[in-house]
Amino acid sequence: MPITLVNPDGLPEVDLYRQVSVATGSKLVFTAGQIARDADGNKVGEGDFAAQVEQCYLNVDTALAAAGATFDDVVKLTVYLVDWTPDKMPLFAAGVARAAEKLGVTPAAPLTGVGVAALAEPDVLVEVEATAVLD
Repeated sequence: MPITLVNPDGLPEVDLYRQVSVATGSKLVFTAGQIARDADGNKVGEGDFAAQVEQCYLNVDTALAAAGATFDDVVKLTVYLVDWTPDKMPLFAAGVARAAEKLGVTPAAPLTGVGVAALAEPDVLVEVEATAVLD
């Protein structure tokens, strides 16, 4: 596998992701930001933060699969969160856990969460993009 995920000494250990990923592959995969829409473009989880997180991760998996990648190949996730406050962390974690259970994976790549005022559509609460590396 071309990716090693690490929580190095000197940095806090985070349960939801690892602090560093080291990739040695030769093919890069970048997904567009994925929002809570199903394959037909229908809204999923309107007003439900955890449900939107779950659908975003499921959509990222679909996008990765189109390039022959999986969450095991992800070296970095970026998550955009509307009106983020720390009290939403349990909802975020719940959405990730539900998606992980459905997909049979543990998405542990380094993650950057960015609080934003709004996203492209008014009902969208979260958007997730991934970068993966393949051999």
